[in-house]
Amino acid sequence: MAGAAVLEDSSTLSRLDRSLYRIERFFALIAGIFTLMLMVLAVVSVGGRELFERPLPGYVDWISQALPFIAFMGLAFTQRDGGHIRMDIVIGQLRGRALWFAELLTSVATLVILILLIWGAWSHFGRSFDWAAPMWSRDSTIDINLPIWPTKLLVPMMFGVLVLRIIVQIIGYARALFLGLDSPVAVPLMQSVAEQAAAEAALMEGGSKNGTN
Repeated sequence: MAGAAVLEDSSTLSRLDRSLYRIERFFALIAGIFTLMLMVLAVVSVGGRELFERPLPGYVDWISQALPFIAFMGLAFTQRDGGHIRMDIVIGQLRGRALWFAELLTSVATLVILILLIWGAWSHFGRSFDWAAPMWSRDSTIDINLPIWPTKLLVPMMFGVLVLRIIVQIIGYARALFLGLDSPVAVPLMQSVAEQAAAEAALMEGGSKNGTN
């Protein structure tokens, strides 16, 4: 799919969009930090095995606990910028109200699915967490017994942030549909390859100018 742009203005919806985006960027930053940590752990484990014949204890356990942070903490951030993979064969041919109706319909369907996923993920967390258990956990990893409930709690939390993003986009698409807007705010607007290249060139040009000032 092509890249996407999100327009902004002084409306309440756009302010909500920008406020939520700051939260999403923070979580995406945390996901990046966990990615870096996994790289460091890999170096430590491989280096320990090759140099001292002692790999990092519980290396697989640490990976299994870190991967959900990488996978889920950037969901809403990517959704805001239209970065998730999707099929544009049909929707890409639509324009105007037909496009906004299709986007609104798929967004509502996504919201329903997310609510069901939150319900199921919260149930999994409830079965794992126990105030009376050691480290508040009824289950743990196999090797070094890391508690699993933090990662199980992360999933409904990140789905909750994604729900907020979807609601903002539903409002944006509904507003565009009923008002007949060409370029609504707070929703990802698909760009052609040429438009995306032009935007990236403008970004690079702006960065180079700031660097020379």
